[in-house]
Amino acid sequence: MQIRHNPASREPATYTHGIEVIGEGRTLYISGQIGIDADGNIPKGIEAQSNAVFDNLKAVLHEAGMTSEHLVKTTVFLTDRDCFRTFAAVRQAHLGSAKPASTLVIVSGLVHPDLLLEVEAIAIANP
Repeated sequence: MQIRHNPASREPATYTHGIEVIGEGRTLYISGQIGIDADGNIPKGIEAQSNAVFDNLKAVLHEAGMTSEHLVKTTVFLTDRDCFRTFAAVRQAHLGSAKPASTLVIVSGLVHPDLLLEVEAIAIANP
């Protein structure tokens, strides 16, 4: 079971300040997913790469028998703060009502110079 903790005066729209997990469960640690599409290409632009990242993330969740609702934590590495709003809109479209705890860090670069973001995650499902 997951309990979301948000101070009443600071409830965010797209994430949760804290998630408490009670009981036994399966924990999935998801390596950083980057904006590479199914053909191995790096799409142009933050919207296309964000969609690829969340498609890749959901594929790992699916492989483990989980969905976005099982996400409890994401960490986002973004190379350009001006891309945040577009990224946030894509994230909302992919995650819907799932609001994992989240950290976003602006970084100077990733493993390939054309990559604009990377997202790692933790998901928990009841046995």
